[in-house]
Amino acid sequence: MVELAGLRIYHAGDSDFIPEMDSIKADVALLPVGGTYTMDEEEAASATAVISPDFVIPMHYGSEGIDGDPEKFKALVHSKNPNIKVIILNST
Repeated sequence: MVELAGLRIYHAGDSDFIPEMDSIKADVALLPVGGTYTMDEEEAASATAVISPDFVIPMHYGSEGIDGDPEKFKALVHSKNPNIKVIILNST
């Protein structure tokens, strides 16, 4: 967790959906969606719903052997909470 000028940013790193995420309060969350050694899209969407940030950024996908789909993640997040803004960063 990093706090800058009152903005709370949570970077999950290479994580699974763990019970402790229930106590995280963040404005922005960076969550892995790759599914290899981390959460997959479904788990990350559930974690997003629990954390309930204003913005979520999917990460840890798109490289060899890590096939997470950020658009699938976005759809899953919006099915759980349409008010959370999903920001998909370009890799190029």
